[in-house]
Amino acid sequence: MQQKSTDARVQEMFSADRIWAFGAICVLWCIYAFTFWEIVVSQSLQGVLPALALAGGLVLLFNTASIVAMILHYSQDKENIYRLDIYYLDEMKRARG
Repeated sequence: MQQKSTDARVQEMFSADRIWAFGAICVLWCIYAFTFWEIVVSQSLQGVLPALALAGGLVLLFNTASIVAMILHYSQDKENIYRLDIYYLDEMKRARG
């Protein structure tokens, strides 16, 4: 069985991390949308809804921005980040036999 080239493995690991990161963003947005919808339906106290909307919006903004920044950083430095992971994965595989 021939092993994939390191470059292909780096790209594969980066692609998987990118998919999981954007999936996490989607889940986060869905959870906040559902929560906000439930609060709107329950007609909470006056003034609470705008405060929650602002706070939730800021959380979504900062979490989305941080995950996008992480993916951009990973794409710029993926060789250094993933080659070390691949090295240790290969070493573990060799140690097992």
